[in-house]
Amino acid sequence: MGSSRRMRAFKRWMKRQSIEYSDALDLVIQQEDQQVWVKALCDLHEGDLIATIPKHSCLTVKSSASCRLIEDFCLEGYMALSVALMYEKSLAQHSPWFGYLQLLPDCNPDVPLLWSLDEIDHLLLGTELHKTVKEDKALVYEDWKSCIVPFVESAPIKLNPNDFGVEHYFAAKSLISSRSFQIDEHYGFGMVPFADLFNHKTNAEDVHFTSVSSHSESDDDTDENMENQVDSDRGGDLLHKSESNVASPKSSFSADDACPLTTEILEMILVRDVKAGAEVFNTYGSMGNAALLHRYGFTEPDNPYDIVNIDLELVLQWSSSAFSSRYTRSRLSLWRRLHHPEFPSQHTEYFEISYDGEPEVELLKLILIILLPEKAYNKFYVGVSTAQKFDNKSIAATISNKERIILGEVTESNKKLLLTEGVRGALLSLADIRERCYGSRLMEDDVEALKTCPVTEKKLYHSLVLRTSERTILEKLRTYASARNNL
Repeated sequence: MGSSRRMRAFKRWMKRQSIEYSDALDLVIQQEDQQVWVKALCDLHEGDLIATIPKHSCLTVKSSASCRLIEDFCLEGYMALSVALMYEKSLAQHSPWFGYLQLLPDCNPDVPLLWSLDEIDHLLLGTELHKTVKEDKALVYEDWKSCIVPFVESAPIKLNPNDFGVEHYFAAKSLISSRSFQIDEHYGFGMVPFADLFNHKTNAEDVHFTSVSSHSESDDDTDENMENQVDSDRGGDLLHKSESNVASPKSSFSADDACPLTTEILEMILVRDVKAGAEVFNTYGSMGNAALLHRYGFTEPDNPYDIVNIDLELVLQWSSSAFSSRYTRSRLSLWRRLHHPEFPSQHTEYFEISYDGEPEVELLKLILIILLPEKAYNKFYVGVSTAQKFDNKSIAATISNKERIILGEVTESNKKLLLTEGVRGALLSLADIRERCYGSRLMEDDVEALKTCPVTEKKLYHSLVLRTSERTILEKLRTYASARNNL
């Protein structure tokens, strides 16, 4: 079926489902990759109601005919929704969502979960996603083998194993990763037709979603954007609601004025003006490029939410190069007692470096503890043990200002005391150690490759954006550590 026919079928399906959208919007299919985006046909204005979506039209575990099977087998979270999606796709034209599903791609190939291991090792080496995606692939396969296969084999109705194969499960996970939303407490999270056609733009969204009842004159009492979060099977996405009355629509709808089959609907309302011909954007939340690529399969240049993590393992590697393993373990143990006073055995696995190159305060504290001279460390150790039995005031007079900061709250004014010559040198060493994770390819090579890489080569392009953004942050960390005015 051609793209135009598929779009017409989807619009007919929306009409039957009482999904209404403004005739000032155009749904455009890009020929090169068949992706759909939403275009404003005329000037749109803040407060315009541009779409209403009955909740019954959303594909969720609760609304799927497979609901009883899924609940009886005790499947939950993203695994349950993946099964519901695979089940409805297996029904083909007999599924109530066929008109919607036929518009969707079979999978989202841009999500690294679907990349080959060779592609992951080659394109993501050293990035925040390298280990994570490889672990994801192994866990998803294990979920399929230990849960999905037994589900199909034990179902009281005959299910075709070919519709629930491992490739189908991975494909379903990739679609849910990039398209699902939290709807409400009853439906949970699921696929929201029409709403999932809006592309993301960080800090520049045009629409907000609200959840309302047709019997109520006002919305519910929170106001935020609908955001997606897709980490494994540990939870859904966030649908936030508006606290003010919904503005009247300023343009007509393209669907009939039939009453929805349910009183509960989702509404899409413009939060700022959109010019004619411009794309209408949603936001998936405030996420760095690693999260965007992981969940949705794309990145954004100059993303202000980018971070780089310095793994604790790298900090210990730096410390062990200068001090004995016993020395390092004892200093780490003391830091953990301070960082997790109730659960000192709890491990912090990484420290964030912000977009501006500023390291997490706890990293500065750990480095300072590692670098304390033996005599000062022993006095500090005894003081900490005493303070944990009594209170911090009992050792305030016996330790230095820097050590007091380790025990107390760090402010912008006193943070500079933590940035000793030794700490700054350690940060420079850690930046170099983290840089080596990217292999022998130089930063300059990545920058040049990105300049010449077509955006259409999505895997290479977005992996290069991620690599260069992370390595740029490491450069900023070096600048931060070298700046004399930090002292």
